[in-house]
Amino acid sequence: MGNRTELGDFLRSRRSRVAPQEAGLPPSAGRRRTAGLRREEVAILAGVSIEYYRRLEQGKQQRPSPAVLEAIGRVLKLTDDERRHLAELGRGRAAAPSAGARPGGASRTVRQEVLRMLDIAHPHPACVLSRSSDLLAANRGALRLFPGIEDWPERERNTARYAFVHPFARELYADWDDVAHGVVAHLRAAVVVHPGAPDICGIVDELTRCSDEFAALWQRYDVRARTNGRKVYRHPDAGRMTLTYEAFDVARSEGQRLVVYQAPPETPDYEALLRLSA
Repeated sequence: MGNRTELGDFLRSRRSRVAPQEAGLPPSAGRRRTAGLRREEVAILAGVSIEYYRRLEQGKQQRPSPAVLEAIGRVLKLTDDERRHLAELGRGRAAAPSAGARPGGASRTVRQEVLRMLDIAHPHPACVLSRSSDLLAANRGALRLFPGIEDWPERERNTARYAFVHPFARELYADWDDVAHGVVAHLRAAVVVHPGAPDICGIVDELTRCSDEFAALWQRYDVRARTNGRKVYRHPDAGRMTLTYEAFDVARSEGQRLVVYQAPPETPDYEALLRLSA
């Protein structure tokens, strides 16, 4: 997953999704051989030479300037998350393992102060996830939020693996397609932020082998930071409920995230949330 391949593949995937009319170009007569914009069109609209942009997609042009990437991002209608992802790729962060990266991956140890936060969050479900989405710690409500995950050994409890592999997942998530898309988009971003990380590469390789749906989504090169959102559950014990979540980076913890789920008080969703923690 080197920088050259990642940058070129990402640009091609975004280019194919922008219709000429969206970029302000007149509709062309006849059938276009290229889905979305052509390389030449992106180059002209971004104000760079056609050869320069071609070399970017081929991985032959290294470390493009921030101004060039910003111009290309505007042409390709990138989201804020995608712009940040493109900037990381442009800096070459995916070219090699990051300095000081340990062969065994990030630490799985959760600081005591963070563990106490899980208790403080009660009755709201709260958990700590690693940069590769391993479930490192959880209060009662969060653990029950993933029915059946306790049957797995602790080191195999991973929310990305759960979404694609566990037989309960498709019934649990009423919007499974959106959840699956978010899982993959988060891992795609994590690959660049933590280049060469064996724990992230390991879960991506595993899910690519065992899930055709994951493999197909991975090839879309979508990027989305999972900092907050909402999920609709069909929980076997708590019933149907809609919960929002907020994810916070844990200081000095190599990519760990504290995730807290909530619902407005005195609502059916909140009552369902309480049943999880009872």
